[in-house]
Amino acid sequence: MYTKNKGIGKKGIQICVALMAVVLIVSGCGSSNNTKSTTKKENWISIEDRYTLDKETPAWKLDKKEEMTELTWYVNADWWNTDFGKDLVTKKIKEDLNINIKFLTGDDTKLNTFFAAGDLPDLVTIFDSNSPLVQKANTWALPLNDLAEKYDPYFNEVAAKDTVNWFQLKDGKTYGYPNYSNTQADYDSGNIPAKTAYIIRQDIYEAIGKPSMGTPAEFESAMGLIKQKFPELIPFGFNAIGEGTGSLGDALQDFIGVPLDTAEGGFYNRNLDEDYLTWVKTLNNVHRNSGISDDSFADDGTAFEEKVKAGKYATILLDGTPQQGGNLQIYFSENPDKKYIAIDGPQSTVGNQPVLNQSGITGWMISYITKNTKDPAKAIQVFTYLLSEEGQMLMNYGIEGESYQAIGDGKYEFLPVVKDLQLNDADKFKKDYRMGEFMFFGHDRYKALSNDSSPEAIRQMQEWGQGKMKPHFILENINPDSGSAEARALSAIDIKWNTTLVSLIRSKDDQEFESTLAGYTSFLDQNSWNKIVEIRNEKMKLNKEKLGIK
Repeated sequence: MYTKNKGIGKKGIQICVALMAVVLIVSGCGSSNNTKSTTKKENWISIEDRYTLDKETPAWKLDKKEEMTELTWYVNADWWNTDFGKDLVTKKIKEDLNINIKFLTGDDTKLNTFFAAGDLPDLVTIFDSNSPLVQKANTWALPLNDLAEKYDPYFNEVAAKDTVNWFQLKDGKTYGYPNYSNTQADYDSGNIPAKTAYIIRQDIYEAIGKPSMGTPAEFESAMGLIKQKFPELIPFGFNAIGEGTGSLGDALQDFIGVPLDTAEGGFYNRNLDEDYLTWVKTLNNVHRNSGISDDSFADDGTAFEEKVKAGKYATILLDGTPQQGGNLQIYFSENPDKKYIAIDGPQSTVGNQPVLNQSGITGWMISYITKNTKDPAKAIQVFTYLLSEEGQMLMNYGIEGESYQAIGDGKYEFLPVVKDLQLNDADKFKKDYRMGEFMFFGHDRYKALSNDSSPEAIRQMQEWGQGKMKPHFILENINPDSGSAEARALSAIDIKWNTTLVSLIRSKDDQEFESTLAGYTSFLDQNSWNKIVEIRNEKMKLNKEKLGIK
């Protein structure tokens, strides 16, 4: 058994922006040329001749501006599709809002260049909620609260109040709004699908007698049966590890219900939880008996996906079923009698229930309206439109009668010709329609309105996860601030844990396992762990205040 003591919980690997950008954000660069200053005065324009505010009507329906508004929108991701107005979704947005959007894409280097020049685009979308850009957004972005008050009060009707409060800065105002931000109400609704599951090929499950795998002994026994009866397969698989822990870290901890905080409400070292380490030791035993392939520790995402498509894993602890939906669907289509199904799998040795995680309240892509925007009224109209039910239905399903139809009970489905294109010509589907891809302010609750929103291969997995999820809000954004000594120490600790977990599972014997674990705990003591815990405790306290948790 393992003793609960100091350790690291949620990993917090941050992508830091360059120091130059931080200086610019804080100081405005001190440029004598006002157009190159990130702290330039807000461009509050008059809408007196365009429309009269109505809190019950979205402003885009009232705006009489005839000239098409040109907006530039930077997305900090090279993979973003920059087309606009060519597919059904963005063509409708262009028509309804009378706008044309020029998308720019890049990485942190390009983003920092914008700040260095002081020539920001109208809108900016970034992904790192811990970035100094987010923390200092008041120096370069317009407050959504003020934008709503001046130009579009209907924004307050479609924006989630908990999300707005979550992104509030010290000045009491909110500058950015994310997509896939789930609140407590969203979790309570049951409309958010689980993304983590322990899955097994149905034919193998039946061949070994559908055994329970809940206890370490039962799990080891099942892996042994699989190895004996199906020597050509890998008994146990997991997400590609890369520079992290794959699905063997947070996902496994959530699966067996490792507590999110201490009994007193403070930060809890989940990595050194006794229950979790018992299961890590179990995986070590399975590895020693050839139930885990050494290749799995070296496989990248592509290699993992190829094995999923080929059904090479007998079982998988899978984190991100939607992301693997296409690969699982390919295997399912070719092998309907050997499809992967979710089962209970490993369970807590101390009686804890699963606390599966989904997208949190921080969300993913965080979008801002900059102080440089030429038409702030039109910019906030874009936010309101995309957040509204009208915009959400458009982004997910397109236009009723052209791409989808209602089928009763509040459910929808793609028209046959569209569904056929989705299944058999994905490239043309994306080019012509773009449903499910243009995801600014997207939300999972709208995906629950149709079976077409997820592949058939993962629906049973999502159903299995119902009632097993718990928000991890209190653990969001609790790492030390970027650039601090504690942040550097945490980065080293994260890397150390990633290599330690792999070494624990691959240990040749119990002595090596214990020695590896001891080396990790010593590393914590040598790298400011107590200070990191203090910072996390303070930030967890602030999170609870924002959420109204006593």
